[in-house]
Amino acid sequence: MDVRLQLSMVFHLDKCIGCHTCSVACKNIWTDRKGAEYMWWNNVETKPGTGYPTQWEDQQKYRGGWEVKGDSLKPRLAGRLGRLANIFFNPYLPSLDDYYEPWTYKYDDLFNAPAGDDQPTARPISMITKEPMNIEAGPNWDDDLSGSPVYARNDVNMSELTDEERESLFQLERMVFFYLPRICNHCLNPACVGVCPAGAIYKRGEDGIVLVSQEKCRGWRFCISGCPYKKVYYNWGTGKSEKCILCFPRVETGQAPACFHTCVGRIRYMGVLLYDGDRIEEVAKAPEEKLVLAQRSLILDPNDPEVVLAAKRKGIAEDLIAAAQKSPVYRFVKEWEVALPLHAEFRTLPMLFYVPPLLPVAASVESGSYDLSDGDFFGSVEKARVPVKYMACLFSAGDEEMVKGVLRKLMAVRAYKRYETVGDIDARRLSAIMQEAGCTMEVAEQIFRLTSLPRFKDRFVLPASHREQFVETVEDVSSHKGQIGVGFGFGTPAKRGL
Repeated sequence: MDVRLQLSMVFHLDKCIGCHTCSVACKNIWTDRKGAEYMWWNNVETKPGTGYPTQWEDQQKYRGGWEVKGDSLKPRLAGRLGRLANIFFNPYLPSLDDYYEPWTYKYDDLFNAPAGDDQPTARPISMITKEPMNIEAGPNWDDDLSGSPVYARNDVNMSELTDEERESLFQLERMVFFYLPRICNHCLNPACVGVCPAGAIYKRGEDGIVLVSQEKCRGWRFCISGCPYKKVYYNWGTGKSEKCILCFPRVETGQAPACFHTCVGRIRYMGVLLYDGDRIEEVAKAPEEKLVLAQRSLILDPNDPEVVLAAKRKGIAEDLIAAAQKSPVYRFVKEWEVALPLHAEFRTLPMLFYVPPLLPVAASVESGSYDLSDGDFFGSVEKARVPVKYMACLFSAGDEEMVKGVLRKLMAVRAYKRYETVGDIDARRLSAIMQEAGCTMEVAEQIFRLTSLPRFKDRFVLPASHREQFVETVEDVSSHKGQIGVGFGFGTPAKRGL
């Protein structure tokens, strides 16, 4: 058993209000530079929708992620010879039109316009060509189902729905959407790392964060095609690839990443997971219908004495093990089993998990009142406005029963609190709901507390940084006695690392 440590995340979609504060925080810190104007390391999409870049989920178009060929796991993009043949022309890259052409406005026309009868205007100017342009797309162009006939109807996940199910979603009285915030998943089996010819992308051993070495990157951009989530970007100013770094300078000082810290809905959780590195390939090659269960089995119990002992043998510090034992991510993903990975079928083993949203139930208006035929205001899983089949395409590699199990458990928590506070559910009915969901009242209370009433330290259990341990493997730290801190680059100007 090769025990390794991974910094992991959970996003609770029922709590996301689509305010984009997270996106703005990330943009202001990391991607406000020349060449990075179109980059949104954190973005919030409206589902159903085509996302950003357009139709990023369609791997027939972009060839991202992994696939099983015989007994081997191969990049869907191409083998080594195929990538070599396309090294100067990659046909599977998203174009700028799949993102959007970044723009600003010609503010001088406002500030310096001569006096006259007409109101001056500021024309949009391309930030790339500096020429006037017509704005035709943006990072959140389909926000809140705007232009749904164009965007929501072309959602790749709707291919599994029947024509009737697809059409019913866009009837005005049934129209519904939810928000899907996305950042780099910092996968256990990252395809971007597997397809990079220069070896510029690597996964940090101490916390599993995936980074791009700006010194090694040659701008061949296979990483962009290889990442099925399209969370690697090309900086047209520097000729290098860049991506979300999970704000590791903040994490190393005990601060939550900027998008986590600023989240208005408090949907974000971060903690440590321990996993068995020996089983990564085995799990990634699991049959598609078993991928989520296999990934869940890869996560180790941090309270198991054998796991703790094996972790110590691998050099994982005791305070890191303690952080894993208090991790909110472990509770959501492994203990309560209510958080699922996004598109597990890409086989990258993403370490960002989502609690699916409890969408509004389908009902009708009779005589001016909201009618639910069974008398249950919250309805049932089967009556959700967005079909479970659609949710399964997103979060469980098509396994509808797994999504139903999660939704039943979330509804059981809701029923428990109604029993406790409102009193319109009797004990016998509550017991039946809990039994069907495989949940107890104690667990329901714990889920409610961590979902609705978490403190900052409950949502973010950040491990202490032990950079000195990793520095001493390559440098003599005693030579820096008397200096502030222990790390790389003493006596040299600080450089931005991406």
